[in-house]
Amino acid sequence: MLQLENIQASYGSSQVLFGMSLELHAGEVVTMIGRNGMGKTTTINALMGIIPSSGAIQFRSIRIDSLPSYRRARLGLGLVPEGRQVFRSLRCERNLIATARCGRAGPAKWTLSSVYRLFPRLSERSEQISRTLSGGEQQMLAIGRALMTNPSVLILDEASEGLAPLIRAEIWACLAELKQSGQSMLVIDKNLAEISRIADRHYVVEKGRVVWAGSNDDLKRDEGTLQKYLSV
Repeated sequence: MLQLENIQASYGSSQVLFGMSLELHAGEVVTMIGRNGMGKTTTINALMGIIPSSGAIQFRSIRIDSLPSYRRARLGLGLVPEGRQVFRSLRCERNLIATARCGRAGPAKWTLSSVYRLFPRLSERSEQISRTLSGGEQQMLAIGRALMTNPSVLILDEASEGLAPLIRAEIWACLAELKQSGQSMLVIDKNLAEISRIADRHYVVEKGRVVWAGSNDDLKRDEGTLQKYLSV
Protein backbone atom coordinates (compact mmCIF):
# COMPACT_ATOMS: atom_id res chain seq x y z
CA MET A 1 0.00 0.00 0.00
CA LEU A 2 2.75 2.49 0.97
CA GLN A 3 6.43 2.36 0.11
CA LEU A 4 9.27 4.77 0.79
CA GLU A 5 12.54 4.04 -0.99
CA ASN A 6 15.90 5.76 -0.47
CA ILE A 7 14.44 8.99 0.97
CA GLN A 8 16.94 11.78 1.49
CA ALA A 9 15.96 14.99 3.28
CA SER A 10 17.68 18.00 4.81
CA TYR A 11 16.96 21.12 6.81
CA GLY A 12 19.06 23.70 5.06
CA SER A 13 22.61 22.37 4.87
CA SER A 14 21.97 19.72 7.58
CA GLN A 15 21.06 16.36 6.10
CA VAL A 16 18.74 14.30 8.32
CA LEU A 17 17.60 11.35 6.21
CA PHE A 18 20.17 9.14 4.50
CA GLY A 19 18.24 6.65 2.41
CA MET A 20 15.17 5.92 4.54
CA SER A 21 13.17 2.98 3.21
CA LEU A 22 10.07 1.28 4.60
CA GLU A 23 6.80 -0.23 3.50
CA LEU A 24 3.31 -0.71 4.86
CA HIS A 25 0.80 -3.29 3.64
CA ALA A 26 -2.97 -2.96 3.78
CA GLY A 27 -4.36 -3.62 7.25
CA GLU A 28 -0.94 -3.50 8.93
CA VAL A 29 0.20 -1.45 11.90
CA VAL A 30 3.87 -0.56 11.40
CA THR A 31 6.01 1.47 13.78
CA MET A 32 9.07 3.66 13.56
CA ILE A 33 10.99 3.57 16.82
CA GLY A 34 14.26 5.08 17.97
CA ARG A 35 15.77 7.77 20.14
CA ASN A 36 14.91 11.46 19.73
CA GLY A 37 16.52 13.26 16.82
CA MET A 38 17.03 10.16 14.67
CA GLY A 39 14.78 11.27 11.79
CA LYS A 40 11.39 9.72 12.52
CA THR A 41 9.37 12.94 12.34
CA THR A 42 11.44 14.09 9.37
CA THR A 43 10.43 10.87 7.59
CA ILE A 44 6.77 11.69 8.22
CA ASN A 45 7.27 15.26 7.00
CA ALA A 46 8.92 13.96 3.82
CA LEU A 47 6.13 11.42 3.31
CA MET A 48 3.48 14.12 3.62
CA GLY A 49 5.35 16.62 1.43
CA ILE A 50 5.82 19.07 4.30
CA ILE A 51 9.54 19.26 3.55
CA PRO A 52 11.35 18.68 0.25
CA SER A 53 12.98 15.30 -0.23
CA SER A 54 14.41 13.01 -2.88
CA GLY A 55 13.76 9.33 -3.44
CA ALA A 56 10.60 7.45 -4.35
CA ILE A 57 7.32 7.42 -2.44
CA GLN A 58 4.54 5.17 -3.74
CA PHE A 59 1.02 5.04 -2.36
CA ARG A 60 -1.44 2.56 -3.85
CA SER A 61 1.05 2.05 -6.71
CA ILE A 62 1.03 5.79 -7.51
CA ARG A 63 4.22 7.87 -7.30
CA ILE A 64 3.36 10.73 -4.96
CA ASP A 65 6.78 12.23 -4.18
CA SER A 66 6.20 15.08 -6.64
CA LEU A 67 2.70 15.89 -5.35
CA PRO A 68 1.89 18.75 -2.94
CA SER A 69 0.79 17.90 0.59
CA TYR A 70 -2.92 18.46 0.02
CA ARG A 71 -3.01 16.01 -2.87
CA ARG A 72 -1.24 13.34 -0.82
CA ALA A 73 -3.83 13.85 1.90
CA ARG A 74 -6.68 13.60 -0.62
CA LEU A 75 -5.32 10.28 -1.85
CA GLY A 76 -5.81 8.86 1.65
CA LEU A 77 -2.93 9.76 3.97
CA GLY A 78 -4.29 11.04 7.30
CA LEU A 79 -1.79 12.70 9.66
CA VAL A 80 -1.94 13.10 13.43
CA PRO A 81 1.05 15.46 13.83
CA GLU A 82 3.46 15.68 16.72
CA GLY A 83 2.15 18.27 19.18
CA ARG A 84 -1.50 17.71 18.04
CA GLN A 85 -1.73 21.08 16.22
CA VAL A 86 -5.49 21.40 16.60
CA PHE A 87 -7.18 24.61 15.44
CA ARG A 88 -7.04 26.21 18.85
CA SER A 89 -9.56 29.01 18.26
CA LEU A 90 -12.25 26.69 16.87
CA ARG A 91 -14.75 24.66 18.83
CA CYS A 92 -14.05 20.95 19.09
CA GLU A 93 -16.74 20.00 16.59
CA ARG A 94 -15.58 22.62 14.11
CA ASN A 95 -12.10 21.05 14.16
CA LEU A 96 -13.65 17.78 13.05
CA ILE A 97 -15.90 19.30 10.41
CA ALA A 98 -13.02 21.32 8.97
CA THR A 99 -11.28 18.22 7.60
CA ALA A 100 -14.30 16.04 6.80
CA ARG A 101 -14.34 14.35 3.43
CA CYS A 102 -15.85 11.23 1.93
CA GLY A 103 -13.93 8.01 1.48
CA ARG A 104 -12.43 6.95 -1.83
CA ALA A 105 -15.56 4.95 -2.66
CA GLY A 106 -19.01 4.74 -1.17
CA PRO A 107 -20.30 6.47 1.96
CA ALA A 108 -17.86 7.85 4.52
CA LYS A 109 -16.94 5.43 7.29
CA TRP A 110 -15.86 8.24 9.61
CA THR A 111 -18.44 10.90 10.42
CA LEU A 112 -19.09 13.01 13.50
CA SER A 113 -21.21 10.26 15.01
CA SER A 114 -18.62 7.52 14.45
CA VAL A 115 -15.80 9.69 15.83
CA TYR A 116 -17.94 10.47 18.87
CA ARG A 117 -18.54 6.75 19.37
CA LEU A 118 -14.78 6.17 19.36
CA PHE A 119 -14.11 9.17 21.62
CA PRO A 120 -17.23 9.91 23.72
CA ARG A 121 -15.34 12.66 25.50
CA LEU A 122 -15.23 14.69 22.28
CA SER A 123 -19.02 14.57 22.09
CA GLU A 124 -19.17 15.95 25.65
CA ARG A 125 -16.73 18.72 24.63
CA SER A 126 -18.20 19.42 21.18
CA GLU A 127 -18.96 23.10 21.89
CA GLN A 128 -15.76 23.77 23.84
CA ILE A 129 -13.00 25.95 22.37
CA SER A 130 -10.16 23.60 21.49
CA ARG A 131 -7.40 25.49 23.27
CA THR A 132 -9.22 24.87 26.56
CA LEU A 133 -9.18 21.10 26.14
CA SER A 134 -6.71 19.01 28.11
CA GLY A 135 -3.68 17.56 26.33
CA GLY A 136 -5.33 14.16 26.17
CA GLU A 137 -8.55 15.59 24.78
CA GLN A 138 -6.57 17.51 22.16
CA GLN A 139 -4.86 14.27 21.14
CA MET A 140 -8.24 12.57 20.79
CA LEU A 141 -9.36 15.53 18.71
CA ALA A 142 -6.26 15.32 16.50
CA ILE A 143 -6.92 11.62 15.87
CA GLY A 144 -10.60 12.25 15.23
CA ARG A 145 -9.77 15.09 12.85
CA ALA A 146 -7.46 12.79 10.84
CA LEU A 147 -10.11 10.05 10.78
CA MET A 148 -12.64 12.53 9.41
CA THR A 149 -10.56 12.62 6.21
CA ASN A 150 -11.43 8.90 5.89
CA PRO A 151 -7.81 7.90 5.33
CA SER A 152 -6.52 4.64 3.91
CA VAL A 153 -3.42 5.07 6.09
CA LEU A 154 -3.51 6.82 9.47
CA ILE A 155 -0.12 8.27 10.47
CA LEU A 156 0.46 9.07 14.14
CA ASP A 157 3.57 11.00 15.19
CA GLU A 158 4.15 10.50 18.95
CA ALA A 159 0.75 8.95 19.60
CA SER A 160 0.84 9.19 23.40
CA GLU A 161 3.63 11.66 24.18
CA GLY A 162 3.13 13.75 27.30
CA LEU A 163 -0.21 12.22 28.28
CA ALA A 164 -1.32 11.06 31.72
CA PRO A 165 -1.33 7.27 32.19
CA LEU A 166 -5.13 6.93 32.17
CA ILE A 167 -5.42 8.98 28.98
CA ARG A 168 -2.60 7.02 27.37
CA ALA A 169 -4.46 3.81 28.12
CA GLU A 170 -7.59 5.25 26.49
CA ILE A 171 -5.65 6.29 23.38
CA TRP A 172 -4.06 2.85 23.03
CA ALA A 173 -7.43 1.15 23.48
CA CYS A 174 -8.84 3.27 20.65
CA LEU A 175 -5.86 2.47 18.41
CA ALA A 176 -6.39 -1.25 19.15
CA GLU A 177 -10.01 -0.84 18.08
CA LEU A 178 -8.88 0.84 14.86
CA LYS A 179 -6.52 -2.05 14.17
CA GLN A 180 -9.33 -4.53 14.69
CA SER A 181 -11.38 -2.63 12.13
CA GLY A 182 -8.62 -3.08 9.55
CA GLN A 183 -7.24 0.46 9.62
CA SER A 184 -3.69 0.65 8.23
CA MET A 185 -1.45 2.71 10.52
CA LEU A 186 2.10 4.03 10.66
CA VAL A 187 2.90 4.92 14.28
CA ILE A 188 5.74 6.69 16.06
CA ASP A 189 5.84 6.34 19.83
CA LYS A 190 8.32 5.70 22.63
CA ASN A 191 6.02 3.41 24.65
CA LEU A 192 7.31 0.13 23.27
CA ALA A 193 5.27 -2.08 25.59
CA GLU A 194 1.98 -0.55 24.44
CA ILE A 195 2.88 -0.15 20.80
CA SER A 196 3.95 -3.80 20.55
CA ARG A 197 0.43 -4.88 21.49
CA ILE A 198 -1.00 -3.49 18.27
CA ALA A 199 1.97 -3.49 15.88
CA ASP A 200 2.66 -6.08 13.20
CA ARG A 201 6.16 -4.89 12.33
CA HIS A 202 8.78 -2.39 13.52
CA TYR A 203 11.46 -0.26 11.92
CA VAL A 204 14.26 0.95 14.18
CA VAL A 205 15.65 4.29 13.01
CA GLU A 206 19.15 5.54 13.75
CA LYS A 207 20.73 8.67 12.24
CA GLY A 208 18.28 8.96 9.38
CA ARG A 209 18.20 5.37 8.19
CA VAL A 210 16.60 2.06 9.08
CA VAL A 211 19.08 -0.07 11.03
CA TRP A 212 16.75 -2.93 11.97
CA ALA A 213 13.36 -4.22 10.81
CA GLY A 214 11.23 -7.11 11.98
CA SER A 215 8.12 -8.40 13.70
CA ASN A 216 7.16 -8.22 17.37
CA ASP A 217 8.60 -11.68 17.91
CA ASP A 218 11.82 -10.70 16.16
CA LEU A 219 12.14 -7.67 18.41
CA LYS A 220 11.59 -9.71 21.56
CA ARG A 221 14.27 -12.17 20.51
CA ASP A 222 16.77 -9.45 19.63
CA GLU A 223 17.27 -7.72 22.99
CA GLY A 224 20.57 -6.35 21.77
CA THR A 225 18.67 -4.13 19.35
CA LEU A 226 16.74 -2.55 22.20
CA GLN A 227 19.92 -1.91 24.14
CA LYS A 228 21.96 -0.61 21.21
CA TYR A 229 19.46 1.63 19.47
CA LEU A 230 16.67 2.44 21.94
CA SER A 231 18.33 2.91 25.33
CA VAL A 232 19.34 6.41 26.40
